Amino acid sequence: MTLDSAVRTALGTVIDPELRRPITELGMVEGITTHDDGAVVVRVLLTIAGCPLRDTITRDVEAALGALPGVTAVSVQLGVMTQDQRDALKERLRGPGGKRGIPFNQPGSLTRVLAVASGKGGVGKSSLTVNLAAAMAAQGLRVGIVDADVYGFSVPALMGISASPTRVDEMILPPVAHGVKAISIGMFVAGNQAVAWRGPMLHRALEQFLQDVYFGDLDVLFLDLPPGTGDIAISVSQLLPDAELLIVTTPQSAAADVAERAGSMAVQTGQKVAGVIENMSWLELPSGERMEVFGSGGGAELARRLTSTVGYDVGLLGSIPLEPALREGGDNGQPVVLEEGSQASAELNRIALALARRPRGLSERLLNVSPKRA
Repeated sequence: MTLDSAVRTALGTVIDPELRRPITELGMVEGITTHDDGAVVVRVLLTIAGCPLRDTITRDVEAALGALPGVTAVSVQLGVMTQDQRDALKERLRGPGGKRGIPFNQPGSLTRVLAVASGKGGVGKSSLTVNLAAAMAAQGLRVGIVDADVYGFSVPALMGISASPTRVDEMILPPVAHGVKAISIGMFVAGNQAVAWRGPMLHRALEQFLQDVYFGDLDVLFLDLPPGTGDIAISVSQLLPDAELLIVTTPQSAAADVAERAGSMAVQTGQKVAGVIENMSWLELPSGERMEVFGSGGGAELARRLTSTVGYDVGLLGSIPLEPALREGGDNGQPVVLEEGSQASAELNRIALALARRPRGLSERLLNVSPKRA
């Protein structure tokens, strides 16, 4: 293999941090120059002039080429795509014309959409969403999160995301943390500013996240819903009718009663309930004894009631203990599932593995093939 060919092959291993595709596939490599003394010059085109990850791309290119035998020096020259090149990129990503729409509703979509819901706030719904997403990403799945809790957004902090999304014209590229692509209204407001919107604005915000944010081909998309059965829950049922509900509760009977309303909404919207997760199930004392701070049995009772309400089996997927490590991970932006030695981590990883077992099947889907003419 010539040095020029080796360089092109190596560049195919450099992944754009936001689009998660090789830069060679995205038309970002404008030119390659190799010299007899082993020096290599590569011109890389950024999607926009202020690309926040330009240094990351530069380092990745230098690392990929610097490891090649015979390469003595690497120089990365950065440029910016023209409008025509950006249009070509959008068409490459979204199809002819860079068409908009909600890709997860397309007939060929194999993405499983899981809407994490609860009847009331304070049950740890957002923490569980982030940890399940990070666990699935660590298992090798392509995962995204839409923080649909516009008033009480918390996903950026829980994932340690401080970067803003990149805009390529009307297309928004979500930041990536722990292998998960995430978008939140918190990435568009200054500081800890409150969002005071009425229903139509909430619907439009969710619709824009689903249409304009480019997640690429995902195995699983999580939606972190606000508590209750209000505007966002209704909008999700309209915009993503095939979304499945994951209901989060605590063992307390009062919390389970309220959570039942969130789950029974599936009967009205035609959605499916994927299961129940009980959070804050117990606190392990230094002696090894378990203290059931919020009572016991609420998750199992909720699963039983929802089974009766929806007419099919709704299982209790797992029970998460009340652990300082789970809270500390959220405060530090480091999901607890990425660390070992915690009961909460082990249980969350087990639940994530169970949810990930559903194959990306092609059942009842038409393939675009036709018989070959003789």
